[in-house]
Amino acid sequence: MAAFALQCLAGSKNMDEMWGGETTRQGAADSERVALFRDGNYGMFIHWGLYSKLAGKWEGKTYYGIGEWIMNPRVAGIPPKEYMKVAADFNPSEFDARYIARVAKEAGMKWIIITSKHHEGFAMFKSEHPFNIVDASPFKRDPMKELAEACEEFGLGFGFYYSHNQDWTAPGGSGGPKVNEDGTPATFAQYFEEKCFPQVKEICTQYGDLDYIWFDTPGNIPKEYAEKLARYVAEVQPNALLCSRIGHGMGDYASKGDMDVPVRNADGLWESCDTTNDSWSYAWYDSNWKDAHEILKRVVSTVARGGTYLLNIGPDGSGRVPEEAVKYLLESGRWIQENPSVVYGADPSPWGRALPWGDVTVQGNTLNLVVFDWPDDELIYLPGLRNDIKSAKVVAKGKSVPVEWRKKSGWVALDLADVQRSKVATLVQVELSGAPEVDQTLAVLPNSRSDMYVEFAEVENAVKEEIRWMEKFGEWKHMNQVSKWSNGGKAVWTVDVAEPGDYYIDLTYKGTERLTWRIEGGEGRILQNNQNASHVYHRYPMGLLRFDSPGRHTLSVSLVDGNPDTASLSLLSIRPTR
Repeated sequence: MAAFALQCLAGSKNMDEMWGGETTRQGAADSERVALFRDGNYGMFIHWGLYSKLAGKWEGKTYYGIGEWIMNPRVAGIPPKEYMKVAADFNPSEFDARYIARVAKEAGMKWIIITSKHHEGFAMFKSEHPFNIVDASPFKRDPMKELAEACEEFGLGFGFYYSHNQDWTAPGGSGGPKVNEDGTPATFAQYFEEKCFPQVKEICTQYGDLDYIWFDTPGNIPKEYAEKLARYVAEVQPNALLCSRIGHGMGDYASKGDMDVPVRNADGLWESCDTTNDSWSYAWYDSNWKDAHEILKRVVSTVARGGTYLLNIGPDGSGRVPEEAVKYLLESGRWIQENPSVVYGADPSPWGRALPWGDVTVQGNTLNLVVFDWPDDELIYLPGLRNDIKSAKVVAKGKSVPVEWRKKSGWVALDLADVQRSKVATLVQVELSGAPEVDQTLAVLPNSRSDMYVEFAEVENAVKEEIRWMEKFGEWKHMNQVSKWSNGGKAVWTVDVAEPGDYYIDLTYKGTERLTWRIEGGEGRILQNNQNASHVYHRYPMGLLRFDSPGRHTLSVSLVDGNPDTASLSLLSIRPTR
């Protein structure tokens, strides 16, 4: 596992190719058929298949990581014929489509996308290909039909995930057997024409109107096959959107890397897909549930960056949705239902990033300030806001309480000292005199830690790049870093300081030996410190830096001593003293 994780860290370009990149077709954003995606901003993903019965375990051994890949040689390496036998005992008698649809509705989600066939090749619908839940299992029902009907009943959009390139049990599928039963060579063309394309026809014609077809991991699929699928979907399901993972730039919207919520705003139609714990499918040991606070924070942050959030649940082998996932989905959903303007049809934050206390979405001239982390002095700063404020109020459970505001150190500060905090998040709505206008310069707040990601730095004589790695198999993490330092290499941030004073400076970095860094800023002051380093990122204190005056300053970080090829900087953090 560790070897594979390190391989992926060094080769994220390969994962981009596997995921299909983020290139999309032109003109989709202007079509009315994208209204649900553009304005709903929040959907449910479901990973469910034979792997759900295995729950991360094979022949008495637990395989940690995303459970839907357990068959793959990189995990348990289950032979296709052995894996296919699992279907004989797969009887998810507790599956309840109406319950799942109701949970999605009450969670504030606007659609459901479910795995009709994952990379393992097992169809969770009635298919002419015999390896399907109706013909190969004792369940004998078509749960996809039941869920499609439930979504229609509850007013939810509906769509299918379908793994069009990878199929580990079908001869010729990517990652599947290389020969047929008779020993003849198997080809991808054979798999495509005999299984993939006929099954895509089935899901597109047997379940009513669809809103999404979510193809996945196109890898090196020849363009002609992706084009054939795209043409067919457009013909028989003209309102269905394709995500970018169909490959070859034929998606209607971009799908970001798994579990990736960007730190800065992004243009266009895009989605971040995430999961309620660590594994996409059910794994018996995985109890790392995102609570309501974390779910809501990731929903709001995605919408605030300009995107749509697709959050996954993984029913178990009986068809039951884990109660912990349901609990926190419903808790965060109640907040969304009480404050719909934060998510539905909302525009991204005019700051272009999260703020230290929370995040912002916009409806017309109104800012939705969602406070997740309260400063000790209970002042919420709006740095760089150029508009006059007409009104400000805390909104909770349909009631509102006026909030006082004032200019403090040149910025607007809202006083929440007498406000009752919400357990999940507190909403403050600020009505402006016009459309929001904001100076997006990074702000150093006098009452909160201000994180400066390298995405916002100008880099000289070094390399700024995105990296991805796995904590466990398939559990992706994303980060930008500055590395490969040359002579004179620097990362430089322009910041706006509200109040003069002393501020602690931290750096987040990694390396293979002790490293010495230099920070310059605050009227020419210098911080230089030597710390041990780790092969993983840690936050290290650098010391105190004084700003004598408010306003614009630059902060630069350079590597003074250490291996420039292994030293990598990720984050600069500025903390006010007390």
